Amino acid sequence: MIRTYQFRIKDASKKKLLGSLAGKVNYIWNYLNETSQKAWARDRTWVSEFDFNYLTTGVSKDLGLASNTIQSISSEYTARRNKRKRPGLRWRSRKRNLGWIPIKYSSIKINGDSLVFQKQKYRFWKTREILGTPKAGSFSQNSKGQWFFNIACEVESEAFRGKGSVGVDLGLKTLATLSDGTTIENPKTLLKWADRLAVAQRAHKKKRVTAIQNKIKNIRKDFLHKESTKLVKKYKRIFVGNVSSSKLAKTRMAKSVFDAGWGMFKSMLEYKAISLGVDYKVVDEKYSTVTCSDCFEKNGPSGLSALGERAWDCKCGAKHLRDVNAAKNILRFADGRVSL
Repeated sequence: MIRTYQFRIKDASKKKLLGSLAGKVNYIWNYLNETSQKAWARDRTWVSEFDFNYLTTGVSKDLGLASNTIQSISSEYTARRNKRKRPGLRWRSRKRNLGWIPIKYSSIKINGDSLVFQKQKYRFWKTREILGTPKAGSFSQNSKGQWFFNIACEVESEAFRGKGSVGVDLGLKTLATLSDGTTIENPKTLLKWADRLAVAQRAHKKKRVTAIQNKIKNIRKDFLHKESTKLVKKYKRIFVGNVSSSKLAKTRMAKSVFDAGWGMFKSMLEYKAISLGVDYKVVDEKYSTVTCSDCFEKNGPSGLSALGERAWDCKCGAKHLRDVNAAKNILRFADGRVSL
């Protein structure tokens, strides 16, 4: 499996240099985008990665970019364009996009807590050892303007440590409810920082706003990392409902949905499950809240007016907590009557 390590660049003096390189990366990206769109409009043909590499031959000397960096841009652009099945993608600019510089491992040399790229030395905070076989890397920028060095390595999958199976029902009041009755509380990070964020926004303090937003993102990410790690270490099989954060983001619940970070949580569960050999599957959760997990009859409270009913009694005599019942059904929907 592939594991990516991220380290923050120490040298503040390198920000200008990396920013310049990122601008050149955007230039190449936009050139590929324009070429692709024109080829489609003129001939209804898709420009291949091989063609892009041919068209950009010799550009590295003029722009001062490594040739394999330009090849990496071509590879990334082609992959994203083909995935979206569109002749063109969004244009990249410094105002709208954070800095990004793809690199190949063969173009860098790592020595302890420093690396050399294009004859320039970059020092970084090496917070952990790099394990596995390095494959590729990149420089990336966050919203505060800080730069990071990322390196993707191929590592061996670890043997799973957990036992049993669990269904996971994602929510807003609680981040997740498990089929064994356990709940993962929603920290509601954005809500806790909302007042300070609002004060900074009204005062038009852009740097302060950015700092608070970055703080919220880091707190949320740290929390989701810890909770997802607990799950993959405890269980052998994990089944999550297919609730769509993108659809709910178009409703009045948008702010709460983004704050919960469902997409990030599911992504973390997926790649961590792969690394530990844990079975992970997204399950269709349709009717999971209205179906009794004991008698399987669909007689639970339904509709928008029933969202406030967090507990209900089935005709068969079973008493249910709404979210726990849904989690049990997700587990059952996964592959029949799965035993815990």
